[in-house]
Amino acid sequence: MKKIALLVLLCTVGLVTGRAQESRQDVSLSGSVQIQPFVASTTDVQVGAKRAIGGLASYRFMLTPRGAVEANYGLNQNNILYRGPSFQKGYQVNVRQQEISAAYVYNFNFKNFNPFVEAGGGALLWQNIRNLATTSLDVKNQTTIGGLYGVGVAYEISPSFDIRAEYRGFVTKVPDFGYSPLNTNKFYNIYNPVIGIAYHF
Repeated sequence: MKKIALLVLLCTVGLVTGRAQESRQDVSLSGSVQIQPFVASTTDVQVGAKRAIGGLASYRFMLTPRGAVEANYGLNQNNILYRGPSFQKGYQVNVRQQEISAAYVYNFNFKNFNPFVEAGGGALLWQNIRNLATTSLDVKNQTTIGGLYGVGVAYEISPSFDIRAEYRGFVTKVPDFGYSPLNTNKFYNIYNPVIGIAYHF
């Protein structure tokens, strides 16, 4: 009886260990800061924005020991200010921005440190918030398509958890919210550093 119990215990430990080694998925939650650069356009419209604080949720699936695909959902809120020759005081738009994106991730392994690079694409959903911070009622919600890239490092604190820090960039057209006076005919690179924790399963 003791031998059977020992055999069952060893099989269970072996199965759990095997499953832990075959961990191919992870989810992560991160805090983010979004920095939109100042833009001066060919249409004489200038665009600036405050720094936005938000969050990012990601899911990764390992295709190979080094390669993975990733899906992301991000959310933040900030104010964007537009100035032009016909509106010197400027129009301000209070924006709730959502990111839906996917990327290919390539990992490197150095003991507990796992640097990675990623590239992909996605959409930014710019939703104007109608409150006192939005000074033009002619703006509408808008979606822009763009390219995503990033470089980061994950530090393994246990077989199931790691701390992940990353610099992300999103290249997309400057939004005009469907209101022609705000059109810049420009693209810009949104900077998005993030830090969070990932759970592997």
